[in-house]
Amino acid sequence: MTTDQEKEILTASISDRELERRWKEIRNRMADEGVDYLVMQNDNEWLGGYVKWFTDVPARNAQAHTVIFPLKDEMTTITHGGKPPGDMGPPGWTLRGVKRRLTAPFFRSAAFTLTYEAELAVEVLSSDPKAKIGILGKGTMSAAFYEHLLGNLPEATFIDASGLVDPVKAVKSEEEIGFIRKTVGLLDEAMAYAKKAVQPGRRDFEIVADVIHKVTDLGSEEQLVLGGSGPAGQPVPIRKRHFQNRVLREGEQFSLMIEANGPGGFYSEIGRIFFVGRPPSELEDAVEEAIEIQAATLKLLRPGADPAEIWRANNELLAKKRLMPETRAFAHGQGYDLVERPLLRDDEPMKLQAGMNIALHPTVGTDRVWAWVCDNYLITESGVSECLHKTPKNILTIR
Repeated sequence: MTTDQEKEILTASISDRELERRWKEIRNRMADEGVDYLVMQNDNEWLGGYVKWFTDVPARNAQAHTVIFPLKDEMTTITHGGKPPGDMGPPGWTLRGVKRRLTAPFFRSAAFTLTYEAELAVEVLSSDPKAKIGILGKGTMSAAFYEHLLGNLPEATFIDASGLVDPVKAVKSEEEIGFIRKTVGLLDEAMAYAKKAVQPGRRDFEIVADVIHKVTDLGSEEQLVLGGSGPAGQPVPIRKRHFQNRVLREGEQFSLMIEANGPGGFYSEIGRIFFVGRPPSELEDAVEEAIEIQAATLKLLRPGADPAEIWRANNELLAKKRLMPETRAFAHGQGYDLVERPLLRDDEPMKLQAGMNIALHPTVGTDRVWAWVCDNYLITESGVSECLHKTPKNILTIR
């Protein structure tokens, strides 16, 4: 029984019923494909959604958090901590559906410790030496961990299990959509606050720091805020922290992107253009074009739609407008991951489905201007929802 004092330390949690829904659906798919275990490892919230999705407890701060999800038993977690009988990692009452909590004092910056967590994983998995093991998020798993599994479980079969889990994880339940809407509202409030923070005479990082403080005050659990300033007549893209030392001046643009999760860990994102004074017509036209391009894509978002076709249609429109083509991703799913499948690109095999949360951020870029608009939409049975964000899409002027 969880005490009131214990509950007080937690931010918002997903329900037992939602976790059980996820586990049941994945175990059904594992049984169909003959998979005995899933193994996943994350070390951050931004792109660490597998661990959070299965356990409701996120990985943070580059400390690897490993989860072993069996077909026929409860989970095992492996986290940073002392050797037994020392620290056993996150309190047991926070880890629903977890049978064993293992810890070891490993650090990715200390090479001699890199196999400690893998040794514990092998100990768990060796009880079924010929198991079929599905790997989730190989890109977020350390090479040392993965190589140790391969070398010490020679009779096991390893497969990439992303195709088993990703289609389930990408479609949001009503409970998950409720959390996403709360995050969207939080970001709208933070964007309104940003009009007070975006002021001439301040360095870009000072503005960004204020916005991070605001979204944290509103309940965000993890934040990525990008911003940058520059004069009219030059492209002014968003910038990372290392490039945020410039001072914003009168008659200049500030581009802002707030990517944050809300209480419970679900992400959304919003991007807008600010201008100190009266915006030049060239920038206003570019923002209007970005809004027009976003609207054109929205007409294509529907269940069964192929991301590759949407990608091509977007680049054809950009070519007609004599704008630079998209070469990365101008839209993507979001959930516990800041960037989640499906990606709206020509190499994404996952089709759109009702219940997906899509972030859409088309960009207009030339040698004289950079503009965009970024918002979240839900795929519905009949097409696409209204914009989840309420913040106006036009340039936000600072007088």
